[in-house]
Amino acid sequence: MPDAETIAKTCAKYADDIQAEDIVVLDLRGISSIADFFVICTGTSMPHLKAILRDVREKTQEEIGESPRSAEGDAESHWLVIDYVDVIVHIFHEDKRDVYTLEDLWSDAPRLQIPSQQATEAELSS
Repeated sequence: MPDAETIAKTCAKYADDIQAEDIVVLDLRGISSIADFFVICTGTSMPHLKAILRDVREKTQEEIGESPRSAEGDAESHWLVIDYVDVIVHIFHEDKRDVYTLEDLWSDAPRLQIPSQQATEAELSS
């Protein structure tokens, strides 16, 4: 059974693979009883929101065998949530993300780097 950090990083990886934007993984351990991690990302259209939801769910299941407890919202609401119990994935349309600003609400939470961010930093430093 994968731990919460592995689930969060896997979800972020697949959100990145389908070109979700502004992906942030917040480490809420010791800060919140809601979850250990939030993965927050942005889609640019309703079809993109649906594709992010689909790929994160399906590919996380395929890679690490983890299925969400539930998924809520629809693309028309511009905010979709995938609940893995200790990890909650928030998929926003850019307009809604600016309204709810979860990163600001949890500004004291450390941010985890995801593999694509690490690769980008390595490219910049070489």
